[in-house]
Amino acid sequence: MPFASLAGDDLDAPSYDPAMFLGEGERWAGHWSSLPSDWRGIPEDRLLSSETRAVVAAVLADLPPMQAEVLRLRDVAGWSSEEVRNALDLTETNQRVLLHRARAKVRRALDRYLGDEA
Repeated sequence: MPFASLAGDDLDAPSYDPAMFLGEGERWAGHWSSLPSDWRGIPEDRLLSSETRAVVAAVLADLPPMQAEVLRLRDVAGWSSEEVRNALDLTETNQRVLLHRARAKVRRALDRYLGDEA
């Protein structure tokens, strides 16, 4: 089975709710409508805690297999984009989309978790 077939069924789903961006006609259309949560007020040990790592692990376990693999290879193993594309037989665009979607899902989970706790 080729890795590309493991991409999941959300290839056309937006990574973020379009309402999170400024709309057409606004000065900065297409830009974020608000800034990400400010994590600077959270103690460093909280960010490094096993509880926070468990949140990330849970998100990774729920990702479509190809998104999870691209994220692991790029952000955990430190592989280059080219190495990941070659290993998984992906186009540059597909690898970039998979990585963006995976990172977006992890970020949303951390925003929810850390935002509620901050």
